[in-house]
Amino acid sequence: MQALILFLHLAVVWMLWSGYFEFALLSYGAISCALVVFATSRARTLDRESLPFHMIFRSWTYLPWLLLEIVKSNIAVAKIVLNPKLPMRPHIIRVGYSQKTDVGRVIYANSITLTPGTITLAVRQGEIVVHTLSDDFADDLQSGEMDRRVAVMEGGA
Repeated sequence: MQALILFLHLAVVWMLWSGYFEFALLSYGAISCALVVFATSRARTLDRESLPFHMIFRSWTYLPWLLLEIVKSNIAVAKIVLNPKLPMRPHIIRVGYSQKTDVGRVIYANSITLTPGTITLAVRQGEIVVHTLSDDFADDLQSGEMDRRVAVMEGGA
């Protein structure tokens, strides 16, 4: 089932990106998709975590929230940079995570980095090391809201 889902996903993406719908080109695309599925299956990397389709529908609620957080953080960073006194207080913090899978932890770490004012430095056992531009950014992360939302998208409570 995972192989079929991967093949269909690759085929749709290939058709959308190529923009060509001639028989020969569609045939080459289908052969390419089949070869990728074969290689992935043969390497035994085709599983629920490497192909997290179960998160697609849950991401529809997470992504708008993340985009809003990115906009709010952009505004906060702009206020800091445009202020003549430059009220920065950069420091490194450690935040815990509640994600159970590598995919969930990667999404959480990347979400932190996508939000201006914060950069993920390392993902360690039980914690993520983050550089923050000010105390406000650190407080937002330590509130655990982003962690909770990623955990829900991952399938947790």
